Amino acid sequence: MDHGFDTDVLIVGAGPCGLVAANLLGTYGGHTIIIERDTTPLDYPRAVGIDDESLRTCQTIGLIGDVLADTVQNTPIRYYTSWGRCFAHVKPSAQPFGWPRRNLFLQPMFEATLRRGVERYASIETRYGHDLTSFDQDHAGVTASVTDDHGQPTTIRAKFLVGADGGRSTIRRLLNVEMLGQTAPVKWLVVDVCDDQLDAPYSDVYCDPDQPVLMIPLPYGHRRWEFKLQPDDDENEQTETERVLALLRAQYRSTPLPTVLRARVYLHHSRTAARFGFGRVFLAGDAAHMQPPFFGQGMNSGLRDATNLAWKLAAVVSGRAEPSLLETYDAERRPHATEMVEFATRIGRMYSPRNHATERARDLGFRALQLLPGGKEYILQMKYQPMPHYTEGAVRHEGGHGAGAIGRMFMQPDVETMERRRCKLDDAIGPWFAVIGINVDPRANLSPETLAWWRSLGATFVKIVRARSGAKPVTGADFVGVAHGLTDPELVVLEDVDGGFRDWLLARPKDEIVVLRPDRYVAAVSDRNDFNVASQALREVLS
Repeated sequence: MDHGFDTDVLIVGAGPCGLVAANLLGTYGGHTIIIERDTTPLDYPRAVGIDDESLRTCQTIGLIGDVLADTVQNTPIRYYTSWGRCFAHVKPSAQPFGWPRRNLFLQPMFEATLRRGVERYASIETRYGHDLTSFDQDHAGVTASVTDDHGQPTTIRAKFLVGADGGRSTIRRLLNVEMLGQTAPVKWLVVDVCDDQLDAPYSDVYCDPDQPVLMIPLPYGHRRWEFKLQPDDDENEQTETERVLALLRAQYRSTPLPTVLRARVYLHHSRTAARFGFGRVFLAGDAAHMQPPFFGQGMNSGLRDATNLAWKLAAVVSGRAEPSLLETYDAERRPHATEMVEFATRIGRMYSPRNHATERARDLGFRALQLLPGGKEYILQMKYQPMPHYTEGAVRHEGGHGAGAIGRMFMQPDVETMERRRCKLDDAIGPWFAVIGINVDPRANLSPETLAWWRSLGATFVKIVRARSGAKPVTGADFVGVAHGLTDPELVVLEDVDGGFRDWLLARPKDEIVVLRPDRYVAAVSDRNDFNVASQALREVLS
């Protein structure tokens, strides 16, 4: 640790966003302190859905097995009219990023897994029961005033501060940042139950103009219900036991009633912070944006923030990139976070149409869409979800390569290692930068200076070879490398057993080299002859 600093990064808030950021910083290296005012994970209704992008991040931090162990994977969702017709059935089967797209979990269990994750790293300090009260930043770092678990004041000096402290963020308030958007006037009652015996292994949305209801099956006999309240409903009365049981009886009918764990009334916010970065201070998760829960993307948007920001912080504190790289966090994340807030708000209007005439029009629209070529697939595979596409920031779009791919998350097909061990791409290339050559050594045409820069950045050089294209392996040999005459220890050689890279090159024959950022977004694409120029352009972005 540099003299005068207690840590490289101070994270405030140990919810999913803050804990994922801490786990990522532990993976990449560098010292981190994470503080949280609560000593145990909160148990009131919060996120229940985790998507494929977030699972890929869990893979990066080495916790994917633990997370999936407590997750219901690949759960479909059905949408019903007020007269009982299923007008949309969403069941995504494609796994472009290596994991199922729609999965359900219990947030307290997820947070417990993430808390155990940070304990793996000597470079991460966790301080529960600590609360930030104020901070000051200067040209070199941030000084935070904190009360410890005994109520005593202390200070923490950090190079950077991340506010992942939720919708009522203290850091956002101290920065005097405006939250742009609106709060819906209608309230919803959220009820979590256990000991559930209902035979409904899918999510249901009853899109009734008068009384819309959401139902979500969760692991280990849990289930969530959400009921829209009427304007004249008394908020306190709605959480009373008899009122809650009356609502549940209408849904369970002859099935035994479950045990009610908790019931809370919520307002739905559709708001985004005016900025995500302020010098050496950054907002992430609910501190930066809040959206209605109708599409289950609130927490996932926060994990995208953490995944985007953590590698940039690690690159800067390690001296591999200049602090100006951190300016790309706001440029990349705020537009997409805003888009997701607006999308979730529109989905909410579909859940709760204004009247029966609007509902009929929506039903006819969905029928027509599913009659169009590809329309049914568009709904089934969730292709309507806005995906991040970074047109500005830590990407290089010049050069005429990678059209539509640069600034997007890259695929994750299965590959085979030199020992013919089948695995997912990310597990083979490591968690940091990867320079991937498809049927070509990506180093081949690099100048000595540019090659030295890639090495100083810590990039992994990868060559993808066609499946079973070399000589037949000899027992006990390094199968893939020997078969292709490649034994350079600096070069990771992988066989394209899934055919993902074959299909990539068939669709774009000149896009031979792909640069992947640690968050698995494509930073640059080029052919072998242009890669030296592309590398120089990317170097300017990073340093």
